[in-house]
Amino acid sequence: EDEKVGLELGAVDYITKPFSPSIVEARVHTHLALYDQNLALEHKVKIRTKELRETRLQIVRRLGRAAEFKDNETGLHVIRMSHYSRLIAEKLGNSDAWVDLIFNAAPMHDIGKIGIPDHILLKPGKLTDEEWNIMRMHPEFGVDIIGENDSDILMTAKEIALTHHEKWDGSGYPRALKGNDIPITGRVIMIADVFDALTTKRPYKEAWSVEDAVKYINEQAGIHFDPKLVEIFNQVLPEILTIKEKYDESTAGCI
Repeated sequence: EDEKVGLELGAVDYITKPFSPSIVEARVHTHLALYDQNLALEHKVKIRTKELRETRLQIVRRLGRAAEFKDNETGLHVIRMSHYSRLIAEKLGNSDAWVDLIFNAAPMHDIGKIGIPDHILLKPGKLTDEEWNIMRMHPEFGVDIIGENDSDILMTAKEIALTHHEKWDGSGYPRALKGNDIPITGRVIMIADVFDALTTKRPYKEAWSVEDAVKYINEQAGIHFDPKLVEIFNQVLPEILTIKEKYDESTAGCI
């Protein structure tokens, strides 16, 4: 009965009296060997888990760049805006894990572009109303592409894909969300995305100067963008410009 109680309480072995030194030594040796094996197994599991996480992150990043290649030949937009998003997110005081989620999910923001026909996505002029209605479907396409998943990064990516074209005043799409009803992830991404889109050349426009883009971001505080996040954008602007220079389109061959 004592043996049963002991094992139920968590003991893994027992030795009966009278003790035999050689048996005690053998049993201790056996349990030390088992302990070492468990440590080695835990180490292997940690390594494998890290490898799987890195593989998943690489897939997410590469898919984001693949979508971006449709209207940005280098795919550097997703790299720059991911770093911009991280700089803004860091100032919100949330956990490092949450900031990493934003940074790693950001490349998937426009994955829905895969569903937009090239003659619309690459049109070098103003879209017709019909074409614009199709273009506005890409957030929903992104949600469908990412699908249902228990992964934190994919769920964050889906939230971003759906909401990064909403606007603070409710005039955005696809759900016409307003103010704090827009998830903070989408609000962070929309500033990073718009700033980079403005300051780089696209099929339908020339690049804006940094000064003009910053002026626009500030003018749109409370209209397009969360005013609090615009303040943060201004605070981290020097770091944003460093990232912009580091990943300039002319460096594409080095990435």
